[in-house]
Amino acid sequence: MNVAREPAGLPDAQRSVALGTFDGVHRGHLRVIDAARKAGLRTSVLTFDPHPRAVLGGDVELLATLERRLELLADAEVEDVLVLPFDEELAALTADEFAERMLRGIGAEMVAAGETFRFGRGREGDLDLLTQLGFDVRRVPLVENVSSSRVRELVHAGEIERAAMLLGRPAEVEGVVVRGDGRGRELGFPTANLAVPEGLLVPPDGVYAGWAHDRRAAVSIGTNPHFDGVERRVEAHLLDFDGDLYGERVVVELWRPIREQRRFDSLEELVAAIGDDVERTRMVARPG
Repeated sequence: MNVAREPAGLPDAQRSVALGTFDGVHRGHLRVIDAARKAGLRTSVLTFDPHPRAVLGGDVELLATLERRLELLADAEVEDVLVLPFDEELAALTADEFAERMLRGIGAEMVAAGETFRFGRGREGDLDLLTQLGFDVRRVPLVENVSSSRVRELVHAGEIERAAMLLGRPAEVEGVVVRGDGRGRELGFPTANLAVPEGLLVPPDGVYAGWAHDRRAAVSIGTNPHFDGVERRVEAHLLDFDGDLYGERVVVELWRPIREQRRFDSLEELVAAIGDDVERTRMVARPG
């Protein structure tokens, strides 16, 4: 998959372009991409980074990093992606200017987008305008109750299995593995401690059954209350794994909440609880 940061960076082609931010690449996004693919032209995506809302004065916690978004788009068999740096200059383009420079500029003949998609300065442009400008427009009806905002609400509430139904895959968190306190190894359950990128949405504190590095994982999110911790961490114990992941980027799928974080009466009780977490993780089915 080709990825470019400006229109000139993509190879010349007649394109069908799926247009949107695509945070999380959920089921609704995949419908837009499918609509673009069915046109029979070169399937392409035009997306933005950072998230437009973050630039225009709103707060947004991302469902996926840009790196992960591109991986998911590649999984969806997109051939080319134009990632436009969303800044004040891009936000100031009129809708006509955006269409001419960014869509016609990459050879777009067909454009697919959610039916409420808007673009250009002050969100002045819509799909009717693209039709007037001569593009073959495919309006993709919204999938009921499926949106990045709704997925964020569910993840915030800890309802990760419901979030998975909207995403079409498990909710995720990711980061580079860094050194922690080493307590997990001392207890017999070594963990990969993730440095989660700023702005990425992390579910509520708790222990989750999940998947990481091609194996099941018991994932702890929180401050380690048994040890009076104050720093919120994401730590994944990879089942049946003995290796060194320091410095590696790891994507962790979260399948199901197992229990809340809490302080135990003894170290032995904590170890027993972690052992139970591991056994329950072995039994959980992947959602989505």
